[in-house]
Amino acid sequence: MAKSKVMENPESRFSAVLASAASLPGVRINREAYLRKALARYCSEEDIRRAVEESPAAAGIPLEVLDRAADDSIGYETAKASALSAAAGIPGFIALPATVPADMAQYFGHMLRIAQKLAYLYSWPDLFSGDGDGVDDATKGVLTLFFGVMFGTQSANAAVGQVASMMSKEVAKKLPQKALTQGVVYPIVKKVAGYLGVQMTKQTFAKTVSKAIPVVGAVVSGGLTFATYRPMARRLKKHLAGLELTNPTHRVADADHSDHAAGEAVDAEFVDVELVDVHDSPTGRAEPAST
Repeated sequence: MAKSKVMENPESRFSAVLASAASLPGVRINREAYLRKALARYCSEEDIRRAVEESPAAAGIPLEVLDRAADDSIGYETAKASALSAAAGIPGFIALPATVPADMAQYFGHMLRIAQKLAYLYSWPDLFSGDGDGVDDATKGVLTLFFGVMFGTQSANAAVGQVASMMSKEVAKKLPQKALTQGVVYPIVKKVAGYLGVQMTKQTFAKTVSKAIPVVGAVVSGGLTFATYRPMARRLKKHLAGLELTNPTHRVADADHSDHAAGEAVDAEFVDVELVDVHDSPTGRAEPAST
């Protein structure tokens, strides 16, 4: 009974899917290898070296260059996710019990891939730099918030901005562990995870319906993935590009000092906002609703 209740909890359901998707082969992005490849067309070797050792912002790479590299990655991941989704739709109704869970897993896996790529381009630290194959709570928290931005929630926008501000002020090389796991941002992470659990259930139903007819299901499923994945990725790109971390004046400080400082940066005021859909502002950035 207790286990059943856990599975019915949208927050727990989303957290379980996130952890499963993060364990899939090819989902985790090597930060150094990705930055070198993504920036090779646009930057000098010296700029790339500094971007890897510190951050693209610290290397002084212009935002328009990062935006072009981000668009390249979004296009690649969208095409790949759509093709795999279409392939999963070919068998039709008989194979639904197997194809729908697999399709959802690969879909969330590709969301994780583009979230990491965009984070690294816009000067976030390595999200999977720790030892072991698991996902630590801080990484799980920030990825939940990234997904929230992709799904269009104001609370996630505000929380991601809060985390970025902490890291920018302290010039940190790691995520603010305490803030994401028990501090000011943690309640928002839990709320966003619950919201995403509900949205995930709705998407599962939509994909089940789209796969009921062989071949036609493939076209519909692939089209549905293309229609949802690209706008969500672009929404995250737009939000990350407008944060303080992209400011070239920020340089990476001594690791020991900055990690400690980031861990202690948990007392800043945080204003909670409701989970509502984001509409692009006149500035082109997602902005929190007024309180």
